[in-house]
Amino acid sequence: MQNSQYHVFSLPLELLDTLTPRNLVNRLPSRTSTPEPLIANSNTGPRACNICQGVTFLDVDQQRAHFRTDWHRYNVRSRLNGGQTVSESAFAQLVDALEDSISGSASSTDEDDDSDAVNTLLNKTKRLTTRSPSPDSSNKHAPLTAITWFHSPPSTQIGIYRALLPLHTEPDAYLRELRRMQSPVEDGRTWALFMTAGGHFAGAVVRVSRPADEEDVQDEDGKSRRKKSKKPKPEMEVLLHKTFHRYTTRRKQGGSQSVNDNAKGVAKSAGAQLRRYGEQALRDDIRGLLKEWEEDIAGCERIWIRASTSNRRIFFDYEEAPFTKGDERFRTFPFPTRRPTQSELTRCLAELTRPKISHFTEEALRAQDDAYLASLPKPKPAPTIAQAEPEKPKQPKLSKEEEVFREKWNRLLEMVIKGRLEPLKAFLERESGTIGGVDAQIPEWTGERRATILQLAVQSGHEDVIRWLIEEARADPTIPVPLLKAGEVEDADEGHKSDASDAAHAVPRGSRQTAYNLARSKPVRDIFRRCAAAHPDWWDWLGAARVPSALSQEMEEERDEKKKVRRKGLKDRVKEREAREKEKEKERPKTPPVTKAVIREAPIQANSTSRRLGGGSGAVDGVAGLTPDMRARVEREQRARAAEARMKALGR
Repeated sequence: MQNSQYHVFSLPLELLDTLTPRNLVNRLPSRTSTPEPLIANSNTGPRACNICQGVTFLDVDQQRAHFRTDWHRYNVRSRLNGGQTVSESAFAQLVDALEDSISGSASSTDEDDDSDAVNTLLNKTKRLTTRSPSPDSSNKHAPLTAITWFHSPPSTQIGIYRALLPLHTEPDAYLRELRRMQSPVEDGRTWALFMTAGGHFAGAVVRVSRPADEEDVQDEDGKSRRKKSKKPKPEMEVLLHKTFHRYTTRRKQGGSQSVNDNAKGVAKSAGAQLRRYGEQALRDDIRGLLKEWEEDIAGCERIWIRASTSNRRIFFDYEEAPFTKGDERFRTFPFPTRRPTQSELTRCLAELTRPKISHFTEEALRAQDDAYLASLPKPKPAPTIAQAEPEKPKQPKLSKEEEVFREKWNRLLEMVIKGRLEPLKAFLERESGTIGGVDAQIPEWTGERRATILQLAVQSGHEDVIRWLIEEARADPTIPVPLLKAGEVEDADEGHKSDASDAAHAVPRGSRQTAYNLARSKPVRDIFRRCAAAHPDWWDWLGAARVPSALSQEMEEERDEKKKVRRKGLKDRVKEREAREKEKEKERPKTPPVTKAVIREAPIQANSTSRRLGGGSGAVDGVAGLTPDMRARVEREQRARAAEARMKALGR
């Protein structure tokens, strides 16, 4: 794609006549093009109808008569609706299937093409002649691009920016608007271009098309005479232009001072004061220039503005603005722009007024269209309407008594979970009758899965709280643990895992459990077993409470004694092993002492090696992998040591 030598307001007439708008999405599927039959200049000769499958005629009268038949009109309407044409025999079968005959319409010359009979036939055969739209072509909607393209056979494409056309122009009217743009205007078309960014401003009023020339003028006697031709005016002419700059942006920081103040607060530095003054001065200068150019701007066909959201208010957000915010002449530059300067305005003007030109054959364009359609995102499936979830029942408003009752339960559970024994004793002594005693069922609204505070204390693992609840408060250990409801999952820290080696066998899920089964450590389980041995008549410890066995004082002493014996045996075995190792060391033969000859040979070998310049063979390995500078330093050190050794030998 490149800019052409043409001007968008003065395109050649022979080029305009051959342009057709390019529509990627709604184009008809590609068909093999058949050469059109040559039409002779005389009234006789072979003639053909391209719509009705190439049927030929001997003369013009026969061809005209064919154009008035229902068969031809049906094929034309079917082709316009995207259907397929039919042969004369197939059309006759369709006519016979209708109840009402449509014969005789060929002889009437004043009858409309859209007759009721043809419409009836089309409606009845719509399912047979109309193909369902393909999801790959007709259902896709390509996004509008900045440039709209026109095709000129055989291999020329012209593109112009859509912003040049009037707003809300339909794609079908693009070519008509392009042709209307070629009509001359009396004083020529004028544009206004404004750019502001970073304290820079550039503005211009430009005539972008030649004015209409007056070829005939009248003299004083009323006779018309030919006006002497003048030198043709250029296609574009800069009528007004202005550029200026104000200090509004901190260097290498970006963003205006007002934006920074809105984001971080008002700064009080001297530079901030200067930048605020620069913004106000820039605003006043631009509005003063707009006031000065007000008459020229009023006659402009397009007003191009490049400004940020905050800077746009400079142009129309005040009382004496030459144009309003919703002015249909407003356009933004449909391509990236640089710093606002006079040269940048000239570049943007040339970019807007010079059509883009490319040269692709129809096959290449069709391949590009197919690739473009394939790259479009697939349409999202229609969202399924989700069934409305049943509304949760609203919780009734609690009374003051219920709120106090719930607050007491929350405090009780918090003390049990955190193991606060003394506050728990005082609370149960004071509120035992209110909450229902130590074996009261924990309410469901608390969200706890345990039935009593004893089960909750066992799950938390507080030994002193459990001992007090069982021995002094006499909490019931036979109350079963509530089973999990459908859909609930047991927590990872709950269940039957134990940190002791002698833990009880795991209880299968779904079976009856008690507070003892929730214990995860041996000291907690021993509390239940000691109480079962000390007070066997309180509860059914070995049955309903599911305690495996009682643990009396004698049993504990016997267990401790067994542990002492086991530990003593381990110590004795360790001592015996150490004694055997010492005896083995005494029986081992002593290694012979190192002789003096061996001791003397070592320095002699070292001296002989050091006397040679550069050292022994190990020196080569010592400098391997070093940099040249480090290798040279090592070699110098070796030579110095060799010299010192020679000097000592001479001194002896």
